Amino acid sequence: MRIYTVLLVILISGCTKGQTKSAINDLEAQSNGISQEQTDLIFELSKSFPNNTEIALALIKEGETSFYGIRRSQDTLRTVENKNKIYEIGSLTKVFTATLLANFVVDQKVHLEDPISDYIQINIEEPITLQQLANHTSGLPRLPSNLNLITADPDNPYKAYDKAKLNEYLNEEVALTTTPGTKYQYSNLGAGLLGYILSEKFTTPYGALLKEYIFDPYGMNTTTTLKKDIETQLVVGLDKNGKETSNWDLNVLEGAGSILSSTEDLSKFALAQFDTRNNVFALTRNPTFSVNKSMDIGLGWHLLKTPSNDSWVWHNGGTGGYTSSMALDIEAENGVIILSNVSAFNSAMGNIDNLCFGLMKTLTK
Repeated sequence: MRIYTVLLVILISGCTKGQTKSAINDLEAQSNGISQEQTDLIFELSKSFPNNTEIALALIKEGETSFYGIRRSQDTLRTVENKNKIYEIGSLTKVFTATLLANFVVDQKVHLEDPISDYIQINIEEPITLQQLANHTSGLPRLPSNLNLITADPDNPYKAYDKAKLNEYLNEEVALTTTPGTKYQYSNLGAGLLGYILSEKFTTPYGALLKEYIFDPYGMNTTTTLKKDIETQLVVGLDKNGKETSNWDLNVLEGAGSILSSTEDLSKFALAQFDTRNNVFALTRNPTFSVNKSMDIGLGWHLLKTPSNDSWVWHNGGTGGYTSSMALDIEAENGVIILSNVSAFNSAMGNIDNLCFGLMKTLTK
């Protein structure tokens, strides 16, 4: 089962103009741990992306990290240095929002079973808990009904969705699709609402909470929710046709997908997951709901059981100009992180997840 966790609900059918002819392979295997097999796989799953595509990768094998980067120009894929380049990470942000929640739970400042009505006004009869926002079992729809994607700016659809509109939805339009706690249903609204609740509870902007509890403690010095802080390092996003496109502003739903980061910074977050003494990270990876025989969900993380019986934690993300994927094998201390400026609406965007999973398999050899 493949889970696509992009930030918009738009069905793409037919051919996409952004797909181009196969590229010339000018990639190089490197002596820093990237094998020829891995390089060949990277080429095979990246060759159809448009010119100006740039992909940054981090491969972690038994706790040791290797970085690799590629860029397509003039129909040729070449190796580049880009571990410090910044990308929108899209829905990977949800793992960080859930990690914030786990911090406050471990510190006994909130509890997973707290009803969200303890923190915000919401016009529903059945209680929703903080945990249910983090594991997509809240019963809330994917997006609020007063966020109209037909009339919103297609290049920046969340920008105008502010606190007033969220509160209007919560008090006048909210309607559950399922009974809370009974069904997994991926919800950008739920994750965004969780970030909003934590910000309101602790009277601190969401980005400042991330910086205090995650970015600074783990040395993620260039990771941010503020584009103005990293514009010189930012890789320009591409739309589905390979044209430059706007960055997204998530506004009040920033907990669903507002983080910008690099593979170097995300590798620090990944390596910290391997510390078995870290109770916060352990809590995010603890199963909270069984989706099917191949997948449970923790807090933010999807917990995958592979056909070879490996256990991986995983999440991906997508915005109008970017796609990301991250998978970790905690026991083996292996992992793959991929950031790209491939649009979530490019018809081959699934190749980013395929590449992530394919590279994870190479790490077991």
